[in-house]
Amino acid sequence: MERFLGGSPLSVLVRLIFISLLVGAAMAFLGLSPQGLFDSAVRFVRSITGLGFGAVREVGQWIVAGALVVVPLWLLMRLFASRR
Repeated sequence: MERFLGGSPLSVLVRLIFISLLVGAAMAFLGLSPQGLFDSAVRFVRSITGLGFGAVREVGQWIVAGALVVVPLWLLMRLFASRR
């Protein structure tokens, strides 16, 4: 269990509570709320889908075009790295 959590359960719990307190204080200082963040995320997803699937198709084409360059370079780097 400790290996999965990254430490003893009690110390992980204390760290998570402390980090949550810091993040919550920062959010309160900035005037953010969990509900507001969730609503913003929902509006963002709706705006993306409102663009239509043509925009999604275009992003997919960008990914494929980039992969045509990146994947062969990555394979070459892996091949030359394995020879050392």
